[in-house]
Amino acid sequence: MTTADVAYELLKPLQSLLARLEPLLPPAEEIDWSAPAYRWRKRRYLGVELGRLEPVHRVARIALEDLHHIEAQKQALLRNTEQFVRGLPANHVLLTGARGTGKSSLIRACLTRFAAEGLRLVEVDKRDLIDLPDIVTLLAGRPERFILFCDDLSFDEGESSYKALKAQLDGSVTAPSDNVLIYATSNRRHLMPEYMRENLQTRYEADGEIHPAESVEEKISLSERFGLWLSFHPFRQDDYLDIVAHWLAYYGADAALIATARTEALQFALQRGSRSGRVALQFARDFAGRHGLRALA
Repeated sequence: MTTADVAYELLKPLQSLLARLEPLLPPAEEIDWSAPAYRWRKRRYLGVELGRLEPVHRVARIALEDLHHIEAQKQALLRNTEQFVRGLPANHVLLTGARGTGKSSLIRACLTRFAAEGLRLVEVDKRDLIDLPDIVTLLAGRPERFILFCDDLSFDEGESSYKALKAQLDGSVTAPSDNVLIYATSNRRHLMPEYMRENLQTRYEADGEIHPAESVEEKISLSERFGLWLSFHPFRQDDYLDIVAHWLAYYGADAALIATARTEALQFALQRGSRSGRVALQFARDFAGRHGLRALA
């Protein structure tokens, strides 16, 4: 046996060990900057959690023209986003209000409108907000303009990740990156819970706060750090039916078929307990799909 053969036999156990360890090690940090959107994902490697930008090439696109009865909110967000894309001053945005009224869809529609001009979307889960400084550092210096998107944002009592968000919005000693904005959606205007007991007259408690009003101010201050607030309200019945008609037409229904869907659409909304754009789209899918099956039979 030659020296090379001996060396090869000695290296085989090491090669086997490395092959087993490879899935446990973090991948080489090479970000695909050609994607229109990204997710911040964390994985555990040998007991340590590491985050990375995961490219999203197949984005759930929606056109601004598909969003109805939120014209004021649409124009305000479009203006702010265009300012940002053009390199002009722009604000972080908090979109709050009724569920299913188009908050998240409007942000995705802005990506559809401005992606060709360099806008990119980075989805960040609430529990990963503690990593905001790392994410911003990765994006700093890039020619693209990035919106950090956090959906359904709210915090329970005792959560500390809101402090990282507060610092990133306004309050860190580090200068903010001019190519990053934060857009967040929430069903609540104030992102942290407030309790009736906090509104009661202050009284002595052995383990109570000396300055309880300051605790309330801290909770309110988070939402105030967003420079632009957009409120979304439940749709009226006629608005809901108009959105149903739009989506039925999108799925190929003619005017006569759309007219017959009115009663079913209202019953569908009653069962869901909501007249929202989301419910209207869900009904249109169901109705158009059922009639499509009949046509195939």
